[in-house]
Amino acid sequence: MTRTFRQQFDEGILDRAAALFARRGFEQTSVQAVADAVGLSKAGLLHHFPSKEALREAVLAQAESLGQRVLQHVQDLPLGMARDRRAVDVIVDVALAYPGLVALMLVPATQDGAVAARSGDVTTVAVLQAFGVDLATTDQERLVRVIGALSALAVLTLAAHHQDTTTAWRPLVVATCFDALGHRRTDALSARPDQVEA
Repeated sequence: MTRTFRQQFDEGILDRAAALFARRGFEQTSVQAVADAVGLSKAGLLHHFPSKEALREAVLAQAESLGQRVLQHVQDLPLGMARDRRAVDVIVDVALAYPGLVALMLVPATQDGAVAARSGDVTTVAVLQAFGVDLATTDQERLVRVIGALSALAVLTLAAHHQDTTTAWRPLVVATCFDALGHRRTDALSARPDQVEA
């Protein structure tokens, strides 16, 4: 499916707005700040999204769509290493395409997983479900590993964008997240002789 220029531009606006919402919060992010981030005047931004609330709703709808996309890619796999690997692959690809939206999606999981459960944040819950995490029943080690993997994913994909190294870093980000989940990779990079595994 081919996206029109307008769709691509609107997705760019939503991604930048999501990044600002993730960093500053919705209340502290002005329409002017979003307009500045996307290179539009305030009036130009309001032409695309008629109000700050409309922008917020569009951002949340896009984030929910991405969360459901991740879940759909893994839901037919049983819990375990293969599902974790596919979840990491899909989330990394989504994060590299939409870093701001993924940062917003992962705020509840990476800052306070209990907040997501209490608030019913369906986007974050979908990402956690991709790894088989239920905040009420998942054991602490698994919860810590998944939150660690998601935190690493959020930080590394944003850094890859800032460094303009998304293609080169992708396999390294996937490997780091997979390692954080506690899986030993058969394709692990050779360790330097002066490094030992903890």
